[in-house]
Amino acid sequence: MTRTPKRFPKDQETQPKWQILPKSNLESHEQRSGYNGYDLGRPRKCLCFPPYTFSPFEPDVMREAPFQIVGLGEVLWDVFPDGPRFGGAPANFASTCKQLARDKADVHVLSAVGSDSLGDAALQELSKLAVRTELVQRNDRETGQVFVELDTQGRASYRFIEHPAWDEIHWSEALLERANRTDAVCFGTLAQRSLVSQNAIKRFLDGCPSGALRVLDLNLRAPYFTRDCILNSMGWANALKLNDEELPIVAEMLGESGTERELLQKLQERYGFQFIALTKGEKGSVILADRWIERPSNSIVIQDTVGAGDAFTAALVLGVLTNQPWETIQAWATDVAGHVASQSGATPPLPKGLCLPQ
Repeated sequence: MTRTPKRFPKDQETQPKWQILPKSNLESHEQRSGYNGYDLGRPRKCLCFPPYTFSPFEPDVMREAPFQIVGLGEVLWDVFPDGPRFGGAPANFASTCKQLARDKADVHVLSAVGSDSLGDAALQELSKLAVRTELVQRNDRETGQVFVELDTQGRASYRFIEHPAWDEIHWSEALLERANRTDAVCFGTLAQRSLVSQNAIKRFLDGCPSGALRVLDLNLRAPYFTRDCILNSMGWANALKLNDEELPIVAEMLGESGTERELLQKLQERYGFQFIALTKGEKGSVILADRWIERPSNSIVIQDTVGAGDAFTAALVLGVLTNQPWETIQAWATDVAGHVASQSGATPPLPKGLCLPQ
């Protein structure tokens, strides 16, 4: 992908106002927040939003018409020990995209919820975050719920109810118009456990323009995935995001072996992905695009990890759409995911300093 920087004029109102923060100031922010943004050993330009210190970000490409982005798959409620919170990977992705992009993107969710109080509440939650719900279908099944258990490190495990509403996402020709106008879509494997929903997902992806970004964020949840589902989904996508627990599973299904780098290179060669993003929790992340880029994670106090991976994907997508350098994209995604993991719930409010300038 060719990246031609197009900077704002210095006197433009949307130009971020940077300040140089010396090491001592950065350390004081770190002590207050538990957040370690970047290489603390040298001054750098950064946008300060107490109690966090963020890297500079400004889009290289902005356009008058908003980007059209779709989260495709499950909508559900994450039931934590202290109560339910709205979630589902595609819904988390869409909600974070909208918070980050604000008026620069129209963000939709294509899913299904029940004709019940939880379905009403799910639509209200999406609407509160300014995510568009015209594509959310309603049926007689129960709105999805997943019971979340957190270990001592804040890592989550999941137990899903059977036969939720999002197992019945139906295709209609009315969806084709939305697919034809889509700039980026993110989908996973969980909603494909039902052939009905899998068909709708596949047909939506088929209807997207050839230049649209089709990101597969695996989000494997045992026992709700199969080899065929994973391999078919990788064939439908032109970009892949997965974590370090999922990579060995994919490698085994493909009969491949090798180092982390060798496996990702084999995936890129086999499927022609524009990029592959591998998240590794406290070990950071890797992006393989036209080159290999590694980045450590931020030092944060984790509340829970639910939604952090979806937030990383949201920043990735917006970074690609706005034609950012890969180093900026990875740094931004790391900051966004780190903020989400430091808060409770999958879609906490995001500081203004993390969002696209308007």
